[in-house]
Amino acid sequence: MYAFSVIGEYLRMAFTSLKANKMRSILTTLGIFIGVTTIITIFTTIQGMRVYVYEQFSNIGASTVYVEKYPWVIQGDFWKYRNRKNVTWKEYQALSKYAHIADHIAPQVLTFRTVKYRNEAYDRIMIIGTTQEYKDTDGVNPENGRFITDLDVRRNHPVCVIGAEIKEKLFKDEAALGKRIKIGSKKYRVAGILEKRGNFFGQSMDNYVIVPIGTIQGSTGTHRGMRIALAVRDNAQLDNLKDEIRGIMRKVRKVAPMEEDDFAINQQDQLAQTFESITGPLFAIVFVIGGISLLVGGIGIMNIMLVSVTERTKEIGIRKAIGARKRNILSQFLIESVAIASIGGGLGILAGYLLGNLLLSAMDLSIGVSVSSIMIGFGFSTTVGILAGFYPAWKAAKLNPIDALHYE
Repeated sequence: MYAFSVIGEYLRMAFTSLKANKMRSILTTLGIFIGVTTIITIFTTIQGMRVYVYEQFSNIGASTVYVEKYPWVIQGDFWKYRNRKNVTWKEYQALSKYAHIADHIAPQVLTFRTVKYRNEAYDRIMIIGTTQEYKDTDGVNPENGRFITDLDVRRNHPVCVIGAEIKEKLFKDEAALGKRIKIGSKKYRVAGILEKRGNFFGQSMDNYVIVPIGTIQGSTGTHRGMRIALAVRDNAQLDNLKDEIRGIMRKVRKVAPMEEDDFAINQQDQLAQTFESITGPLFAIVFVIGGISLLVGGIGIMNIMLVSVTERTKEIGIRKAIGARKRNILSQFLIESVAIASIGGGLGILAGYLLGNLLLSAMDLSIGVSVSSIMIGFGFSTTVGILAGFYPAWKAAKLNPIDALHYE
C-alpha cells in the first residue's frame, strides 16, 4: 500500500507540473501522439484486412489440394504455364486408383452457360461438372433437397444442385425443388439448393450450378481441361498427400527426373503466404515511420525534462534536505516522463483506433478493438517515456542538495 501511495503522490506532482506548463506539455506529447497514431491506424487497418482475408481463405478447404494447370500464385514467365498440357480425365483416373492417402477425390470441369427458367434467364453462370465427392472436397452442403449421387454420376442423370443466389434469381419466392431449368441447350431437374456461402473477395460463392460431370462432358468433350480436388480428414497428412500426388502425376505425364513439374498443386496456404509476404513489409514500413515520430517525441520529452530539472533545482534540493533519497528523485522524474509519454500514447491509441476503423468501414470490412494494438501503443509510449526520462531523472537524482539549495 505504501508503494502505491508513493506512486500516487509522484503522479499528482507530475500532473501538477504538466498543468503548470500546458502549452509546453501539449507540444511535448505531440511527437508521441503522431507516432502512436500512425502505428495504431495502420496496424488496426491491416489487422482488419487480415481477419477478412483469412475468413475468405476459410471458404477454401484447409485440408484440400487442387491439381491444376496453373498455380494460384504465378511468379515469373506466364507463358511457361500457358504452354502446359491440360489436366484431363486420364490424370483423374490415375489419382483415383493410386492416391491412397486421399480420403476424397473429385474431378471438376468448369464452363459457363446461360441458365433459364421460364422467362428468367441469366448469362455466363458458372457450371461445375463433378461427382458426389465434391461435397466433401469443397465443403458444400444442400440446405434443401439433396446433392448429386453416385448413381446420378454413373448414369449421367440430368439433375443439378443450384447455389442460393441462382435460386433467388430464377425462382424468387417460388419452390425450386423438382423444377426443371435449362442449362445451355439441356434441361436439368433441380435436386437441391446449396447453403448460402457469401462472397470470396467480392465474388459471389452462391452463383453457380453443380451437375454430374458426364452431362457436361457430353458438350465440352472428355479432353477438356479440368482441376482435381483431393481431400484428407487429417491435416497432418497433407504433405504426404502432395508428395503422393506429385509422384503419380509425374509418372502419368512422363516428366523426366530432372525436369520441373508441368502441373500445379494448389492449396489454401499458398494464398496465406502470399498475403503475409505483402503485409509483412507494410508492417515494417509502418513501424519505421512511427518509430521516427516516436524518436522525435522522445527527444522532445528529454529536452523538456532537462529544462524541468533545471527549473526545479531548488525544489530538488529542498526534498533532498528533508530526507528524499536518490531513488525517490529518480522515480519522481521518471514517472513524470512516463506520464507525459502515456498521455500522448493514450490519445494516439484512441485517434489511431478511430482512423483505422474509419478506413475499414470505408472498405466495407468489419471493425473492432485489437487488444494487441492497444498493448503495442502503450508499450511504445511507456518505453519512450522511460528511455527519454532516464537521463534527466538521473541528473536530478545526483544533484548535490547544498548546491541545489543555493541555485537561483
